Amino acid sequence: MIPKEQFLKAMGAFPSGVTIVTTTDADGRWRGFTASAFCSVSADPPLVLVCLADSADCHAAFQAAGRWNIHIVDAAHTELAMRFARRGAEKFGGNAFEADIHGIPKLRGAFVTLHCARHAAHESGDHTILVGRVDAAEVSEGAPVYYYQRGFHPVASAAAQALE
Repeated sequence: MIPKEQFLKAMGAFPSGVTIVTTTDADGRWRGFTASAFCSVSADPPLVLVCLADSADCHAAFQAAGRWNIHIVDAAHTELAMRFARRGAEKFGGNAFEADIHGIPKLRGAFVTLHCARHAAHESGDHTILVGRVDAAEVSEGAPVYYYQRGFHPVASAAAQALE
């Protein structure tokens, strides 16, 4: 089997989008995490998946959750994504979030927000794969960032690339 450090180095060489995923726990407290393991699964029905470490503080909340929101991170929210990636951090301080119609935290000004209902959850290694059915999507102006070799990088727009 490959050594963990070598595996992590290899995975760090793969650029990936960045998301902030939010829900509420059984007591109504807002919970969330940052994930780069995210992708579409199906267009009919519209399904996406996100992977959550079993060791995450919010793991139990997401195991029990019936709904969550996935926010695709843009350059304006990279600092927030770093905060959501840290254990024990005060993730919802300030006024970056508001409750959506289901009471789930929604990132104000997010580039993309996917409102998801639980479709399935699968235990796999040291993570849980959460599959959500997308009930609604909000897309605004902006461009995502990607995570590569332990850092965030903006995706250059086609117009910006044409000017270079």
